Amino acid sequence: MLVDSPPEPSAETAPAPPERRAVRAAGLLLSLAVLVLVALASIAIGAKELSLEQVWHGLFQDSGTYGDVVVGERLSRTVLGLLVGAALGLAGAVLQALTRNPLADPGLLGINAGASAAVVTAITFFGVTSLSGYVWFAFAGAAGVGVLVFFLGGSRGATPVRLALAGTAISAALYGYLQAVMITDEAALGKMRFWTVGSLASATSDIIWQVLPFLVAGTVLALALARPLNAMAMGDDTARALGAHLNRTRALSMAAATVLCGAATAACGPIVFVGLMVPHVVRSFTGPDLRWILPYATVLSPVLLLGADVVGRVVARPAELQVGIVTAILGGPVFIFLVRRRRTAQL
Repeated sequence: MLVDSPPEPSAETAPAPPERRAVRAAGLLLSLAVLVLVALASIAIGAKELSLEQVWHGLFQDSGTYGDVVVGERLSRTVLGLLVGAALGLAGAVLQALTRNPLADPGLLGINAGASAAVVTAITFFGVTSLSGYVWFAFAGAAGVGVLVFFLGGSRGATPVRLALAGTAISAALYGYLQAVMITDEAALGKMRFWTVGSLASATSDIIWQVLPFLVAGTVLALALARPLNAMAMGDDTARALGAHLNRTRALSMAAATVLCGAATAACGPIVFVGLMVPHVVRSFTGPDLRWILPYATVLSPVLLLGADVVGRVVARPAELQVGIVTAILGGPVFIFLVRRRRTAQL
C-alpha cells in the first residue's frame, strides 16, 4: 500500500499567483464546456442509431417511439451518469486526501463491497427483484461498512493507515461472503451478474429521484471539507496548529465518501477506476489544493463516465458494453502507469 508522507507546509499555505488562479478558473470553465458536449453526445448517440433530427424530434416534440428512446432512456441515463460520475470523482478525491494516498479509490474503505454484499443478501434472503429495491439495500450496506471502518480504524484515534487497513480487511471478508452466496444460489448469481459489472442501462427517473437527495447532501459536505482537508494534508500537528478539528474532519470525510459512494453504487453497481483516475489526473495540473481538486473532479469525472458509456454503446451495436467494463479496460493500464511513475519518482 502506498501512503504519502505529509507534504511540506509551504506546498499548501503559499497562495497561488493571480495568473495561476485565472488559468485554473479558465480550465474549469473549459471542463464544463467539455462536460456539456459529452452530455449532448450521450443523448444523441446510442445502441439504436438515430439521426440528429430524430433525436431533436424525440427530445422536444414526440412522445412516441423517438420520445421513448431519447427521453425515456438516453436522457435519464445521461442525468444519472452526470450525478454518479460527479459522486465517484468527489468521493475518490476526498478519500485520497483522507488517507493521504493518491492511489486510493472508493473501494479502498470497503464501501463497494458493503453495497454488493447487501444487494446479494436482499436477492437471496429477502426475495428483492427490482432495481428500486436494490437501491436501499445497497445504500444501507455501504453506509454500514463506512461506519464500521471508521470505528475499527480507531474512531477518535483514526489514522489514514488504520482506516485503509480496516477497509481492506472488511472488503476481503465481504467479498468472500459474496462469492460464497453467489456460488450456492444460481438465482442470485444470475441477477447479480449484471449489477456487479456496473451499468447505466437501467437508469430511470425513479432511481434518479431516490438517490438525488443523498448525492446532493454528499456533494455539499465534500466541497465544504476542502479547507480542513488541506490543513490535514500538512500533518496532524500542523493541522491542529491551524485550528483544524482532526476527528471531526475525518468523521465528516468518511460520511461524505460513504454517502456519495453508497448512492452511486446503489444506482449503478460498483463502477471502478473513476474515483481513482480523475482526482489523480486533476492533481497533476491543479496542485495539491483541494479547493480546486474537488470542483475539477466533480466536473471531469462525469466526462469520463459518460464518455465510457457512449463508447460502450457504439462498439457493440446493436448490443452494448456496460460502462463498468469500459472504465475497467481504460483504468487498468492507467493504474499500472500511475504506480510505475510513482515508483520511478521515489527511486
